[in-house]
Amino acid sequence: MLTDNDIERLRSGRHGDPFAVLGRHEDTSGPQSRVWMRAWLPGAQAVAVLDAASGQSVGVLAPRLADGFFEGQFASLPTDYRFQVQWHGGVQSVVDDPYRFPLLLGDTDVWLLAEGTHLRPFEVLGALPRTLLGVEGTAFAVWAPNAQRVSVVGDFNHWNGSAHPMRLRTECGVWELFLPAVQPGARYKFELVDRHGHLLPQKADPYARAAELRPATASVVAPMQPVQPPSAQRQLANALDAPVSIYEVHLGSWKRRPEEGNRWLTWDELADQLLPYAQDMGFTHLELLPVSEHPFDGSWGYQPVGLYAPTARFDAPGEGPGGFDRFVARAHGLGLGVIVDWVPAHFPSDAHGLAQFDGTHLYEHADPREGFHQDWNTLIYNFGRAEVRNFLVGNALYWLERHNVDGLRVDAVASMLYRDYSRKHGEWVPNEFGGRENLEAIGFLKRLNEVVGVERPQGVTIAEESTAFPAVSRPVYAGGLGFHYKWNMGWMHDTLHYFGRDPLYRKYHHGEVTFSLVYAFNENFVLPLSHDEVVHGKGSILARMPGDRWQQFANLRSYYGFMFGHPGKKLLFMGCEFGQQREWNHESSLDWHLLDDPMHRGVQSLVRDLNRLYATTPALHQRDFTGDGFEWLDHQDAQHSVLSFVRRDADGGFIVVVCNFTPTVHEGWRLGVPQAGHYREVLNTDAAAYGGSNVGTPFGAAASEPVAWHGREHSVLLTLPPLATVFLTLAP
Repeated sequence: MLTDNDIERLRSGRHGDPFAVLGRHEDTSGPQSRVWMRAWLPGAQAVAVLDAASGQSVGVLAPRLADGFFEGQFASLPTDYRFQVQWHGGVQSVVDDPYRFPLLLGDTDVWLLAEGTHLRPFEVLGALPRTLLGVEGTAFAVWAPNAQRVSVVGDFNHWNGSAHPMRLRTECGVWELFLPAVQPGARYKFELVDRHGHLLPQKADPYARAAELRPATASVVAPMQPVQPPSAQRQLANALDAPVSIYEVHLGSWKRRPEEGNRWLTWDELADQLLPYAQDMGFTHLELLPVSEHPFDGSWGYQPVGLYAPTARFDAPGEGPGGFDRFVARAHGLGLGVIVDWVPAHFPSDAHGLAQFDGTHLYEHADPREGFHQDWNTLIYNFGRAEVRNFLVGNALYWLERHNVDGLRVDAVASMLYRDYSRKHGEWVPNEFGGRENLEAIGFLKRLNEVVGVERPQGVTIAEESTAFPAVSRPVYAGGLGFHYKWNMGWMHDTLHYFGRDPLYRKYHHGEVTFSLVYAFNENFVLPLSHDEVVHGKGSILARMPGDRWQQFANLRSYYGFMFGHPGKKLLFMGCEFGQQREWNHESSLDWHLLDDPMHRGVQSLVRDLNRLYATTPALHQRDFTGDGFEWLDHQDAQHSVLSFVRRDADGGFIVVVCNFTPTVHEGWRLGVPQAGHYREVLNTDAAAYGGSNVGTPFGAAASEPVAWHGREHSVLLTLPPLATVFLTLAP
C-alpha cells in the first residue's frame, strides 16, 4: 500500500514523481505476483477498473484518506484499462487514466533538447493534440528543470494544481503528461512549485500556439499547423534583386469599426480590406508590427508573452485560431509577401510569462546588468543558454514554415549586439575578452540566420540595427551576421533632418542627402520611414515638412521621389502613403477621411505610381546592393540643392533621377546624360495629378545635344519643377 506521506504529497500537489505511485504497478515482492492499481481523481466518490477492450469491470478501488485517492491490489489487471468514476452529485463517467500512458518524448528528442540543437522543439513541447494508444487527447510538455513539481491546470480539471502532476524527464529538464479527452479549444496553464517548495504564479505555455485575449492570460490548446511547402515564386519575390516595397502596418489601428465600439477588424476583414488596398497601391510586401500574443496594447506587440501564438485580438468571436493563416494565404494569392516583426531581444516581466519561469532565472540572465533593459523595463534572454537559443531559433522557423510568412524583421538588434547598450559605466558586464560586444547574442544571430538559410531558403531576415556594426547583412561564412537585409537608420535620420529644414538653408546641409551613398553598398539596406518616426511627439512625416501647406505637400512628394530613386528596398508606415497629418495613435483608425482632400489623394496617387515605376523598372531595384547599379551625375550643387544620378540594371538599361529641393523653378537646366537620345519624363512629383504645380520640361521630353556636361559627352536642357523629383528614361 502507498504510504500516507505519499498520499498527502499527492493531495497537496507536492509529489514530484506521480508515475512512480499512480496507475498500474506490478508487485513481485511476495511469493505471488500481484498488481497494485492507484488513481488520483479529486472529486470522485467511487472508482471501478474496466477492461478497455471489453468494457467489463475487473475490480473496484478502495478510497484512502484523502478525497480522490483510490487504490486496490489484484491478482491480475489488463494493461489496457479505463476507470468508471462516480463523482460527487451522482454523475458517472468513464475516463482514461493519464498515468497509464508511456513516455512522450523519444530518445532523439530528449538528446536534442538537452543539447539545445532541436530544430523544431515546438513539435514536442507545448500542448500537442494527438492519439496515443488509440486514445485521443493532448500531450503536454514544458521545460522547467529546476521545479520541484509541475502540473497541468485548466478547464478540464477546475484549475486544480494537484489533479494532474507531470513526469520529469531528468535527461533534459522537461515535464510531460498525456491528458486523454483534452481537445483543441481547452484553456490551460502550468502550475509549478520551485525547488524551495514555493508555489509560483500559474504560467502560460511558452510554446502555446494560441492564447486567450487580454486581460485573460491562459494558453489554448490548438492543432499543429501543417508545414507549408516551399515556394519558388515567393523565393524570387523575396530575393535581393527583386522589387521590395514594404507597407508597414499596425493591424489594430489601420482601420477600426467606430460604429461597433471602435473594435478591431478580424483577420478575415483585414484580408478583405487591407490586402486589396496594399495590392492596388503597388506594395510588394506587408510588414506587420508584432502579432505574437501580448498583454499590453500600448506595447504595439513589442512585449510578447506568447511568442508562438498569433494574437487573438483579430479572431472573430467564437472562431478560435486559424485566421492568421488564412490572412497569409490570401496575401500570397494576391502576390503580396508577409513579413512579421519578431522580438527576440527582450520579453516582459508579467507573472504569467517567462520571468523566473521555474523559480529561477531560466530564460533571462540573473544579473540585472545583463538581464534587464532599463529603457523598456523588460528582461533580456540569456543567449548563452543552449535551450533558450533553441526556443528562439525554433520560433523563427515555426513562423516561416508553419505560418508561411516570408520573413522576420528582427527588432532591436543593436540592443543585442552590445553589452553596454544604453548603459552607463559600471552598469554592464564586459565579455570574456573585456569587450563590449555580446558574443553570445552574436552567436545566436548567426545560428538563427544559418538555420533559416538552410531550412527555409525562401525566407528572409531583416535587422533593425542602428549602429556601425560590420557585415550585418553579409553571410556568416564570410564573417557576417547572416541577415538578408538591414534597415538604413542613418539614411532615415539624415534625410528627415534635411527635409525638415527650410529650403533656404538646405544648401548648408547638402551632405545630409548625399552621405548615404558613401556607405550605401556596405550592407543590403532597406530605407525605412517606419512607425518609430511618427510617434512620441515627432509628429507625422508630413507635419515635419517646412513651409506653407502647398510646400509641405511638395516637400513630401519630392522626398518620396528621392527615396524611390535611391538604392535600397523601401518601407513606408501606414498613413504615410496619403500624408497622414497627425501623429499615429494606436487606439484609433488612420484618418481615411483625408482622402476627400485632393492634396492627400495626390500623395496617395504618387505613392501608387512610384511603386509601379519601381516594380516595372529593373534599374530601380535589380542592383540595389552593388555600386555598378548607381552613378552620380552631379552631387556637388549644394548652392541650388539639386541632385542628379543614374540607376542601372544588369542588361544595360538605366533611368535618370533629378531632384530639386528648393521652391525655385530652374528653366534651361543643363544635365549631362549617359548617352545620346530622346529623354522623356516617366514620373514628375510636381504633376497636377499629385497636387503639384504641373511644372516640367515642355512636352515632358528633351532631345540630347552633343554638349559635354557633368563629365558626359551629351546633355539635355530641362525645366526643373519646384520641390520635386523627376524620373527620365531614354525613349526607344
